[in-house]
Amino acid sequence: MLYIEVKGKKPRMVACPDALAHRLKSDAFDRGLGLDEKIFGINRKRAWQILKAAAEQAGLTKRVYPHLLRHSDAIERLRQTGNPKALQIHLGHASPMMTMRYLSTLTAEDALRIQQELEFF
Repeated sequence: MLYIEVKGKKPRMVACPDALAHRLKSDAFDRGLGLDEKIFGINRKRAWQILKAAAEQAGLTKRVYPHLLRHSDAIERLRQTGNPKALQIHLGHASPMMTMRYLSTLTAEDALRIQQELEFF
């Protein structure tokens, strides 16, 4: 697990494979970065440029934006795990209802399966 600062400047624990977390921490140490310094020194404009170039290279015709990656990840995690509570924690939502909005983006079969497995929290 890694702690990162996200929207709203709140530190949040995120899932990260141990090997990747170790490499990121080692890289930060090797570069002499402090705990409050960014590992990837890019700003929003540069993030948009990178994402736009990747979308063009992939031949995507729909508009792609950084927050779309968050939604795509959330939908896929919910589809694969069927665990809205874990997703709520991962996304940092205060309300379960915010997380449950993702159910509407799933196929009917996936949404029904998840709803049947769901324990209300």
